[in-house]
Amino acid sequence: MASPVRYRKDGHVARVTLDRPEVLNAMDLRMHAELGEVWDDVEADDEIRVVVLAGAGDRAFSVGQDLRERAALDAEGAQRTSFGSRGLPGWPRLTERFDLTKPVVAAARGYALGGGFELLLACDIVVAAEDAVFGLPEVRLGLVPGAGGAFRLARQLPLRKAMGHLLTGRRMSAAEAARFGLVNEVVPAAELDACVEGWVADLLAAAPLAVRAVKQAVLRSVDMPIEDAFAAEYPEESRRRASHDAVEGPRAFAEKRDPAWRGR
Repeated sequence: MASPVRYRKDGHVARVTLDRPEVLNAMDLRMHAELGEVWDDVEADDEIRVVVLAGAGDRAFSVGQDLRERAALDAEGAQRTSFGSRGLPGWPRLTERFDLTKPVVAAARGYALGGGFELLLACDIVVAAEDAVFGLPEVRLGLVPGAGGAFRLARQLPLRKAMGHLLTGRRMSAAEAARFGLVNEVVPAAELDACVEGWVADLLAAAPLAVRAVKQAVLRSVDMPIEDAFAAEYPEESRRRASHDAVEGPRAFAEKRDPAWRGR
């Protein structure tokens, strides 16, 4: 049986593809388990500086949970899901990997619904094709957006706007998502890959330890009072300060040359 996840390393870039296009990249337990191994490897490999996450085919990024599998599990009396994935295959999933310091760039084409949308909400940069459609339809299925949608959408949108989508399952176009800052760019589908690669190039041009330090500081401090944020400790910043790269940047500027980042 073919793997539901494609994972390859391309220099300093990890490329992760949800690969079940025949079911619009719906996520079953096997996919979650394999993704968990991927995220472990990404964080452990210091040569990886950026992750690109995409869905196979041109119809969907992902429509979220495999509901046929869920129905079968329910029929067998399996434990029902709620908020979070603790104790389930692939835990902690990307939506709960709060300490993942590598930046994740997502390419969204077609449907990004339910858990698929929740994956995007957990990414750092999202580029959407004009045909992308976002939504959290769980309430129409007797479920809840348990992979963080209820929590992240309310933090990334004005509250009433978020509640309108969460309580009704209404969908959102790519243009609307861009208007509210949920995606970084919207481009024609034919330009999606090129646009994503532009973001990847910009990330690779930056010092990798600085990128990791900034991501960690932002995500850990986002709910803190500013005074507490300044006083907090960020391990990735301590690592950056003690690194070769912290000296290399100013030196390269003074010598009028491109910096040679070592990631250490």
